[in-house]
Amino acid sequence: MATVSPVESSLTDRYQTTVPEPVRRALKLRKRDKIQYVVRPNGEVVLTRAPDADAPDPAVQAFLQFLAADVVQHPEQLQAVGDDLRARILERVGGVKVDLDEALSDDDE
Repeated sequence: MATVSPVESSLTDRYQTTVPEPVRRALKLRKRDKIQYVVRPNGEVVLTRAPDADAPDPAVQAFLQFLAADVVQHPEQLQAVGDDLRARILERVGGVKVDLDEALSDDDE
């Protein structure tokens, strides 16, 4: 493994800093990219490039591809949601209000 020299940057009065060029290059950062900090229990902080929020989740993509292939291979397995199942679903969740833009509470994170 290659040895890496430490690099530094200073904080402004507003606690802002410039990410040093070797770090930007290592993380392949461009203007407006986001960075992510992970604080470990020992106080060490790991800086990484933040995942692209608009990028598709690979697990979800794999599952959707699996479903699509299964539908093509076994179309006879498809069934409509019946009125009984629909009624049971609505009975359990029909009154639940969901705001997808609302931040999760600390308990839900």
